[in-house]
Amino acid sequence: MLINLLPDFFAVLQSSDPVAAYHRYFETHRAVLGAYWHNYVIEPTGPHFNDVVRETVRADRSDLRTMLERTDVVALARQAEAACTELFEVDSTIDVVLMAGVGAANAGELVVGGRGMAFVCLEHFTSIANPATRGLGLDPELIPMWLAHEIAHCVRYTSPQSRAELRKVIGAGGGFYSYWETGRAATLREHLVNEGLAVHASRQLSPGHAPWEYYGFQRRQYARVRELESVLTRVVTEDLDRAGLGLRLRWLSGGMSDEARTVQRYILPERAGYWIGAKMVEDAIAERGIAWALRADAQELMHVADAASRTA
Repeated sequence: MLINLLPDFFAVLQSSDPVAAYHRYFETHRAVLGAYWHNYVIEPTGPHFNDVVRETVRADRSDLRTMLERTDVVALARQAEAACTELFEVDSTIDVVLMAGVGAANAGELVVGGRGMAFVCLEHFTSIANPATRGLGLDPELIPMWLAHEIAHCVRYTSPQSRAELRKVIGAGGGFYSYWETGRAATLREHLVNEGLAVHASRQLSPGHAPWEYYGFQRRQYARVRELESVLTRVVTEDLDRAGLGLRLRWLSGGMSDEARTVQRYILPERAGYWIGAKMVEDAIAERGIAWALRADAQELMHVADAASRTA
């Protein structure tokens, strides 16, 4: 189901007291917005929350309004949702959420009460970088690519046919996805293949983009990761079956210090795990297809890839 929060957000901006209106908007859509803030921003309480709200409602949105006048984002989202349903053989309930965020993730995945949600924050897709909104200036034509990435995660987390470790962790958490708790509980191997699968899913659904865009890299970062591929493959090995939030942050998060990303005297490029994960699963996808791979246990993916390499 498509959930479009943009009309309610613009009503907040037009209110005589936008800060108070944002709080009402937040409460009305707490299931989605509370999970978004918890996983991608900060806990939605206290003075810092209020500071971010004030910045959000005061920011210049002319770039977003112009983009929406030129681009039918609802149609883009519906087309992407329909294509993903077919390609990934979706067999669980997954909502697609269009929203304006607060400058955090440009897109992401959630599970709330066992229901998957793939959201996209449109302030990042105006083609113009906007310091006031922290908008990245991505082209709106990338929206289907990013939605495919996030819907792929939701399939892995919520499909009744999924054998993924992350589905089990989310189930143990009452059917709620937490970036922080899954980071602590699931192995690094699972986190890497989870992102690698989503990279391939987005490439299959939305081909033709620059290769680095599927990883969320800049061109120079993409070149550096490829240059270090043999090193990355070697140094990650001893941590693959370990779990820990620090491992997830080191390999898959942006904004980490050089010290936090140092392994065996190598400073890892930011989010290098996306590249490693994509390499780990590409043979299994080629052998069994993306729909099967999204639901496979990480060890299943490795076994299929190993078998394929032996017969090649």
